[in-house]
Amino acid sequence: MSWPEVTGLIATKDPLLASLQQRLGQAAGGLEPEILQSPILGLSWLDLVAASGLVLLAVGIARWQRIGLAGSLIVGAVRSVVQLALVGYVLVYIFEIDQWWLVLGALAIMLAVAAREAVRRQEERSLRLYGMTGLALLVGSGFTLFYVSLVIVRIEPWYNPRYLIPLFGMIVGNAMNAAALAHERLAAELKSRRGEVEAYLALGATAARASRGPTRSALRAALIPTVNSLMVVGLVALPGMMTGQILAGVSPLLAIRYQIVVMFMLASAVAVSAVIVVLWNRRLFFTPDEQLRIGGGPA
Repeated sequence: MSWPEVTGLIATKDPLLASLQQRLGQAAGGLEPEILQSPILGLSWLDLVAASGLVLLAVGIARWQRIGLAGSLIVGAVRSVVQLALVGYVLVYIFEIDQWWLVLGALAIMLAVAAREAVRRQEERSLRLYGMTGLALLVGSGFTLFYVSLVIVRIEPWYNPRYLIPLFGMIVGNAMNAAALAHERLAAELKSRRGEVEAYLALGATAARASRGPTRSALRAALIPTVNSLMVVGLVALPGMMTGQILAGVSPLLAIRYQIVVMFMLASAVAVSAVIVVLWNRRLFFTPDEQLRIGGGPA
């Protein structure tokens, strides 16, 4: 598929992207880069079999050094293939049906799985923690998706699965990692600084004041990966979304614009989700009488 065919397909299937492409072409003086006229390279299942050699290389290194992860690498590779293949067929079905309730159902399943995975990484796994984490992800990811879809990208119709599902997947995935990291660091900080926290409590400080130091450390730990990504994006790493769009034939300038939006929306979702998780879940570490309860679960 050549570049003119790509732009024609965009104009037919998606007026929003067609408008962006038109503005991009006008800004570039109407010149079409020669490299974008080359056909898009497809991938067959046989190509994916060849790609599995890269995983086998990692498995070989793990076995060579006896680090105990060879089996996990194999299981993870098989799961990734099965899961992504199933998701591909499900997305094709959702795109064809094109119903708002089906799209919202898919988003709800993604949110539930993200909350479950975030809590699974913790030592304590109470129902209350599941609920708090799920609500934090819902608020952080939901607000960010709402803002991006209605204010920035202006999706039409509002439930367009082509945009809503991929955007929410990126948002909730990063928010999940931040929530898990924030709660894990909060628990570790409260345990390691138990004497300091109990000293504050003994002097009459509230639980919020006594845990201010661990709270800030947890939030910092949750935000550092996002800050690092913002610092090096484009210089050290080319993000997956931008790379995928370029490989699919989209102009690099348009792909960069989308990637900037993605980086900013991830920063928002991570920050909101992490602060809600820390501020709400820290109450699990204190009794109603504001005594430190190491363990993080309900008594």
